[in-house]
Order: sequence, then structure tokens, then C-alpha cells
Amino acid sequence: MKNTLIVLLSLFCINSYAQEIPEKEINSEVNEVTVFLEGAQVIREKQIELKAGKHLLKYVGLSPFIEGKSVQVKAENQLVVLSVNHQQNYLDKTKRSDRITELHEKLELLKEKEKLEKTHLSIIIKELTFLDANRNLGGKNNTLDVTTLKQAADYYRQRLTSLKMEELKRKQTLSAIEEEMNDINSQMRDLASEKEYPSGEVWVKVEAPKTGTYPIEVSYLVGNAGWYPSYDIRAKHIEAPVQLIYKANVKQDTKIDWKDVKLTFSSAEPSVSAVAPKLETYFLDYNSAPPSYSRHITRVHGIITDSQGDPMPGATVLVKGTTIGTNTNIDGHYSIAIPPGSNQLEVSSIGFASQTLPVTNEVMNVALQEEVFALEEVVVTGYGTGKKGLVGAIKNKVSGVAINEAQEPRKKPEQAIIPMEQVENQTTVNFEVQQPYTIKSDNKSFHVEVESYSLPANFEYYCVPKIDQKTYLMAHVTDWERYNLLEGEANVFFEDTYVGKTLLDVRYATDTLQFSLGQDKQVLVKREKVRNFSNKQFIGNKKIESRAWNIFVKNNKKQPIQIMVLDQIPVSTKDEIEVELEKRGGAKFNENTGELKWLLELKPDEKEAFDFIYSIKYPKYRNLIVE
Repeated sequence: MKNTLIVLLSLFCINSYAQEIPEKEINSEVNEVTVFLEGAQVIREKQIELKAGKHLLKYVGLSPFIEGKSVQVKAENQLVVLSVNHQQNYLDKTKRSDRITELHEKLELLKEKEKLEKTHLSIIIKELTFLDANRNLGGKNNTLDVTTLKQAADYYRQRLTSLKMEELKRKQTLSAIEEEMNDINSQMRDLASEKEYPSGEVWVKVEAPKTGTYPIEVSYLVGNAGWYPSYDIRAKHIEAPVQLIYKANVKQDTKIDWKDVKLTFSSAEPSVSAVAPKLETYFLDYNSAPPSYSRHITRVHGIITDSQGDPMPGATVLVKGTTIGTNTNIDGHYSIAIPPGSNQLEVSSIGFASQTLPVTNEVMNVALQEEVFALEEVVVTGYGTGKKGLVGAIKNKVSGVAINEAQEPRKKPEQAIIPMEQVENQTTVNFEVQQPYTIKSDNKSFHVEVESYSLPANFEYYCVPKIDQKTYLMAHVTDWERYNLLEGEANVFFEDTYVGKTLLDVRYATDTLQFSLGQDKQVLVKREKVRNFSNKQFIGNKKIESRAWNIFVKNNKKQPIQIMVLDQIPVSTKDEIEVELEKRGGAKFNENTGELKWLLELKPDEKEAFDFIYSIKYPKYRNLIVE
């Protein structure tokens, strides 16, 4: 009993203490947003009139996806911030947009109309059944004259025709209603999830030295937002600079619209790898096979659905460990390029558990499972200064939020900042958009043109006919570091024609950035094996195998070109296995890797042919697998 009285007395004291501090509800607007590859930092600025003394400011109507520990409050004019905490208001849930509300109302009306039409159709079917069951007008002992029979037949025909036409009309109306309902459901799935989320709130306890107007800035990190880069690469011909248009693809579903905000895109510095095929060193040993050039999966496409099998528009698909990403369209379809060395996809959508999947096929369909939204306990430590030098942390607790008591020495009475928990990257690229932008919380991808560059480039054709006899036009750009490029997909336009997509990948680039402008069918390369040299000879206790290959190159373009052709011979790993390059056909030879490289300059309609021959000598009692 004594303990109960103590608890009640404590609660009464806490409530009395809390009631002494006036509360002020703050409705604010988003002023600035810094969008990261995952997440965004939101800044809200507002001038607030306060009387002298302590106040509890309640910022309401915020996103439900705020990271509680990231909340930061900045005050000026000697306004002291005593404590800050973040919580979720489950009673005031985020409201659906006017468009979604309108669609819901229309859907309910259609459901009522559908129910009414089905009722009319049911009555018609019963009347048809009754009419059919009573076709026999005369009994066994009754006879009908012609007039009565004709009247009955006319009535039956007219009534049956009327009922059948009415049945057809009702069925057509039902079909139209069902089609319209399906369209509305698809539109609602496209606009937003039907799930309601609690409203976010930030409570700030401050102390004003005097009555006046104080500028207060609240910032925090929020989830369900992000961006990824993409590019348009335009090259009119191989003698003109490359035009590179840098675009940011941003989307957000934070449940709060960003209206006319100052927008900044931020990202860590990335790195790059090549797209074109590469040779592997051909190490030769007994019972070993030549390198297997299984085709790398360069593009994956498929459909993203929910657990019910319905397509999910606006889902995000990223190549794990890169900034390469894309979004699903209205039908849930996606297509994304896979760079060399990457073999995992990350699939996510608002309200669903994200999945990380290995790339095993060119077609990957993914079904996402709905995720239970839960509020984690947030621990906030408030620091501040008072007239006597130290102000303790706030004592009263808010439901769902734990508050630690702490003290901090007085530093700058004119400004107090609640520190934000953040992760700093070694290098960051920031793009500040000069004009205000509005990005709605509809999970739709919004394209913002960030920069446009004219890149001086050297062009060279590239082919590895051993792997792929197609030729690729490669652009080599020097001094590329100053453009702050990130890896991403690029739409390629060459000679005013769209030729497809490529990867702009800067993760492994050195002093020269190399990227592909696609295949060119006007430059032909062909590789053939010379059968006469593919033979075996026995000399003493040695076996000798010879191989010869012919390579043909032709330039069908109207201007001269430069082309690099790569091939290889095996490299021995044992002294008893001797590999000799008997003819190199003018190629540069790398003895360590066995690579053969031809650098050619071809005039319009010029062709060139060359060959290379190599032989392998090894003990005749051993077996070698030679290409």
C-alpha cells in the first residue's frame, strides 16, 4: 500500500511538472532536402514566437520513417535547446492523398452498383427458370385450341426475348463495372500502398531568455527515399566530342510531399570496371583445360510481384555494392545491366521486406513479402545550458521513447545543437540543384538533369574474336576525375541513332576512362582455324601439336578507323611443356600472359588479314587438352 501511494504521488508530481511547461504545436514545411543513394536528410526551418521561459514544441505531421537518433535541432538568438525526442503518433496516421481518397470513394460506389446489377441478374435468371418450367400449358385431359396456343406462344416468345435481352444488358454492365474496378485498383497500387502509417513527431523542449521570435531549424534522416545516377551519351561521329548528360533519378515515399524545396544530391565517390570482354591467361598443364569463357550475364530482367502475385510498380532494383539501379514499370517489369564482378541484386519496395539475390539467370522474377512496421525504442540524450550554467535533461518520458539524463558544460549560449548520428564517407560528391523542385510522395521516379558535359575523347574499335566476333566502339576520356562521375547505366546515341545501353563504370578507371558506345556492324572481324596446322607429330619421346588461326578485318565505314584486336596463345607452367610462337602476324606479344595485340588503322573499305601459329612440345606419354 505504501509503495502504491509513492508511485501515485510520483506520477502526480510528474504530471504537475509537465503541465507547468506550455506546449505549442508546430506545423512546418520542408525547406531543404539532401538526397543520398539511400535515404535523405530533411531540413525544416520556421520562425516561432515564444514568451520568456520554457516551452515544449511539438513538430507534428512528419514522416513515419524518421530515424530517431538522427534528429538535430539548431537554435539561435540565445534560445537554449534542453532536450529533443522523437516518437510515433499512432492516433494521427498519415492521410491518404486526395487522389487516392477519390479513387476509394469511386470504388465503393462501383461495388454498390455491382451488387445491384447482380441482384437484377439473379431475378432475371429465376424468372427464366420459372418460364422454362411452365412451358406445358395443357394437361393430359385438356386440349388447347389454336387461338389459345398462338397467344401462349406469342407471350412466351416476347417474354423470353425481353428477359434474354435484359440478361445480356446486365452482363455487359457487370463486365464494364469489373473492368473499371480493375483499372482503379491498378491506379491505386501505382499511386501508393493502402497501408496506413503512424505520423511522426519531434518534441523539442526549449528555454527562451526573453519574449520574441526565434528561428529554429529541425533536421533528420528519413528512409524510403534515394537516388541513383544515369546518363545519356551522344556521339555524332568519331571525330566529334562526346556529349554526356548527367541525370539523377530520384524517388521518395516518405508520406510527405517535398514542395518547392532546395534539392541536393549526395553520394560517396565510386569506382569502375570495364564492360567489354577480357582475356584470361591461358596456363597450360597436364589434364587441364583451356580457359572457359562462359558468357557473363550482362543484363537481367523480370517481374517484381507481391505475395499475391500482383505486379508491383515502382519497386527498386539495385546491383549490390554499386549505384546501378532501376525501377519497375506499371506492370512490375524491370531490366538492369550487370557489370563484371557483380553477382547480386537488391530488391526493395515500401512496406515490403527487401531481398538480396544472387544473379543466376538472365530472367529473375521476385515475389516480395509484406513487412510488419514496428516502432523501436529511441534513446535521446538532451544537452542544454541554463542561466546558472547547467540544465539537466528532460525528466518526463514520452510513450515509446526513453530519455537519458546528462549534463554538458556551457559552450556557446547563443546557439545549441543536438548532435546527429551520422556516417561520414571518405569522399562525397554533392550536386546542388539551382531551382526549387517539387517531388511528391508517390514512389514514382523523377528525373533531374544535373550536369551536361562535352568530353574530348579518343575513339578506338575493340574486338576479341576468340570470345565474340562483334566489334565495339570504345571512347577513351582523359581528365575524367573532375566531372564527379558515378557508375550507372547510360543510354547511348551514336550517329543520331539510339544503339542501346552501356555501363559508365568508374570503379577501376585510372588516368583514362573507357566506356563502350555499342557494337558497330560496319566493322567486320572474323577468326578461323587453319585445319592443315591442327596436327600432331612425334619426334623421339616428344609430341608436338601445332595450331594456326587466321583473322580477317574489314572497314565498311566511310571514314578511317583505329581498331585493336586481341587474341592469345597458352602459357606453360612446366619446364617439360614448351610453347613456341612460330608466327605472330605483326602482333605485340606478352610472354607472361600469352596475349597477342594488333593495333590497326584501316581506310574506308580497306581490309586486312593476318595469322598466327604456335606449337606445343611435351612428353608423348602425357596428355594435353589444346584448343
